[in-house]
Amino acid sequence: RHCTTTRTHLYLVETNHIKMPSSSDAASRRRQTRLRREYLYRKGLEGSEKAAYEQKRLVREALAAGKPLPTEVRASYDDLKREVNAEDGKTSTPHSHIDDEYGDAGLKDPQVCVTTSRDPSSRLKQFCKEVKLLIPNSTRINRGNNRVDELMESCRQSEFTDVVIVQETRGEPDGLVVCHLPLGPTAFFSLSNAVLRHDLDGGAAPMSEAYPHIILNNFNTDLGKRVGNILKCLFPIPKPDTRRIVTFSNDNDFISFRHHMYTKTGHEEVTLHEVGPRFEMRLYQIRLGTLEQKEADMEYVLRPYQNTATKRQAL
Repeated sequence: RHCTTTRTHLYLVETNHIKMPSSSDAASRRRQTRLRREYLYRKGLEGSEKAAYEQKRLVREALAAGKPLPTEVRASYDDLKREVNAEDGKTSTPHSHIDDEYGDAGLKDPQVCVTTSRDPSSRLKQFCKEVKLLIPNSTRINRGNNRVDELMESCRQSEFTDVVIVQETRGEPDGLVVCHLPLGPTAFFSLSNAVLRHDLDGGAAPMSEAYPHIILNNFNTDLGKRVGNILKCLFPIPKPDTRRIVTFSNDNDFISFRHHMYTKTGHEEVTLHEVGPRFEMRLYQIRLGTLEQKEADMEYVLRPYQNTATKRQAL
């Protein structure tokens, strides 16, 4: 009877083409779940760590100035003094979830996957190719019929550090998604006024493969620095003498993207040559998680009433 049951089970597996998960896929999924759980736990500790840091800062300032201790820290002075004496340059400042997400930035070059939304037009495919040439060490893949969760899992297994997805409406690029792996964040931008390389006036300069210098202009607020960090971590560290420049310039929360090469024409004079493409971006959401994690917390969302608040700038 046992043999008959086993034979029937195998027959069902073969006839229904049931794909059993491999042990490596299950181990990878468990590892990603564990990393996500640890990340959320450390993020939950940020409030208490920030309060403890403020108390130690008061103790440190009072000892340096020779002033009496504030009344709110006198009861716990002994413990705080012991912790202050044990700290060094790395542990004296509190760490945030941003340090967990981009803790290894600069240690190795980022590996970026560039793809499109489903069923892309020829113009979006060309725009995707130019984005691939724009970002060093990037790989362009065809989206096909892959779901978002399948795409993210494939990129994790291939050890990509970031995923860039371009989107369109009626053949015009109008969306850009930047997802950092393996923990996030995911930034959503709307695109407008996209001009491809072959549409530039006078033609485009040749595309260099050198690592570019990154110019982040007017990202002054905490959210602006956060967005600048997300964008600059797509690019590796350049050599000092490279003549390729990528610019993200913020003006009233609209980010203008430009890509140039320059040549020296004199001792203090340079000539810029636009390489392209060019477009305008606007941030409308930052999610503390990867693209397929719909339940992740929102760090920033552009609300409808913010469109009329001209005096307040988010970036």
